[in-house]
Amino acid sequence: MAKKTVASLQKGEGRTYSKVIKMVKSPKTGAYIFQEEMVPNDAVKDVLSK
Repeated sequence: MAKKTVASLQKGEGRTYSKVIKMVKSPKTGAYIFQEEMVPNDAVKDVLSK
């Protein structure tokens, strides 16, 4: 039987970070690129408002 190791790695807090993916237009080529960031859950709105 396989053990569930993923569930044992989490502490009681749950997830404290979120991955934010923004689409940004490149100033050089004009093409759209994706920027990925790992931010704390309470800072997600601040990052998206920039």
